[in-house]
Amino acid sequence: MATQTQMQRGNGDVEPVNSVDVLIVGAGISGIGMAVHLQEKCPDKSFALVERRDEIGGTWNLFQYPGIRSDSDMHTLGFNFEPWTEQKAIADGPSIMNYLHRIKAKNNLEKHIRFGHKVLSASWSSEDARWTVTAEKSDGSHAVMHANFLYMGSGYYDYDQGYDAQISGIENFSGEVVHPQFWPKELDYSDKKVVIIGSGATAVTIVPVMAEKAKHVTMLQRTPTWYFARDARDHLANFLRKIMPDTWAYKFIRWKNVKMQDITFNMARNKPEKIIKKLEKPLKKELGEKYNKEDYTPPYGPWEQRLCLVPDSDMFKAISSGAADVKTGHIESVTADGIQLKSGEKLDADIIVTATGLKLAVAGKVAFEVDGKPISFHDHYYYKGCMFSDIPNMAIVFGYLNASWTLKADIVSEYTCRLLNHMDATSTRIANPKLTETIEEEELFDFSSGYIKRSIHELPRNSTKMPWKLNQDYLFDKKVLLDGPLDDDVLQFYGPNSATESGSEPQLEAAE
Repeated sequence: MATQTQMQRGNGDVEPVNSVDVLIVGAGISGIGMAVHLQEKCPDKSFALVERRDEIGGTWNLFQYPGIRSDSDMHTLGFNFEPWTEQKAIADGPSIMNYLHRIKAKNNLEKHIRFGHKVLSASWSSEDARWTVTAEKSDGSHAVMHANFLYMGSGYYDYDQGYDAQISGIENFSGEVVHPQFWPKELDYSDKKVVIIGSGATAVTIVPVMAEKAKHVTMLQRTPTWYFARDARDHLANFLRKIMPDTWAYKFIRWKNVKMQDITFNMARNKPEKIIKKLEKPLKKELGEKYNKEDYTPPYGPWEQRLCLVPDSDMFKAISSGAADVKTGHIESVTADGIQLKSGEKLDADIIVTATGLKLAVAGKVAFEVDGKPISFHDHYYYKGCMFSDIPNMAIVFGYLNASWTLKADIVSEYTCRLLNHMDATSTRIANPKLTETIEEEELFDFSSGYIKRSIHELPRNSTKMPWKLNQDYLFDKKVLLDGPLDDDVLQFYGPNSATESGSEPQLEAAE
């Protein structure tokens, strides 16, 4: 049976070194999904999840700002193996956390998760056909783990810091300045004047909730955003669950929503004027005389940036009631008691919320090496949207910008399981997407969002053609990853290497 080896730490303590077949980094949606798929499709594989926090959930555990909720429907943000059965399809953070905890308990995942492990580095050895991963534990000590395959479910943004928009004079403000990523639990905004800087999904979520208690809430935007208003409840889904099993209803609604998302996205790109009319109709109806084109007509087309979901028109209702409003303008400087705009207008504030965006981070800011050489992801191309050129035995999840994150997480998990089973069937231990030709490069994302533009120089590269391409098309990716050939003459498979032949293959053990 597998055993546990040990290594000496600098302080003299002995730290166990565990080896598993698959090491999953992150216990959010991507990591939890992979663990369930792996248990089902690769039952003989040992695995562990390492999570830097003391709780599962990733984004849904980290973000604690008022009203935190999904920005897409839970029939697609939910997993393909676990039906969403709540009445609201647009779910709040606690409901999503309950969903994840139910999955964790149902699949007995607790014993596989190592909390308080922040992965610092990952080094691949072709000679040993394995990754060596070093993590910093909550107590400051280090743990070293080995794995044949590495699955990165660490999300796409920096957990340690949000985007700093360099707001002029912010240090002069005498009130409280809050970034949504680090929301203080004790913040009391009752009867306070609040200015939220930003107009993205986070700001749109916070405005109506803060408006319930605050004296007044103003959302200050440099440019308007396209909003998509819909009911928080999916009435068809709720009806279908009354007349058929939950799994049937869930599959049908999931399929319907995927198709509608695809149709809407393509129409937005090809016939934007039709989508604009549909987006504006509920907005004009709810706002009435408070609607004006200056504040609600972006200088770009729908889906050139992600649409902001407004469930039950809650933000529009807050604006219509007078509890909130929207201002479009540029900041001259922050003063002791508010914000001076370049237009000359002054916005009084007791609290400023800087909902100015996220800072992207590739693969959790882990320091990667392949055979002793440091890896810069900007030097590598995406392979089928889930691996990288010339980086062996590693898969990663980067969800869709035009659809739910979990749609991509599900199919990448299933593809990885297919790959692992293929390697077992062919007695190979290394799968490496080899880039051996000159390929044409194109923009990684056809989106104009600021957080993408700011980080494009750090992100992996993208080609014009498959397989060296990251797509924003779930239906296409599903065919490629789940039905396409694994052995495509690009992904190179290697047989037992010298380490295996000499009998020095490391033993594997379950992380329990």
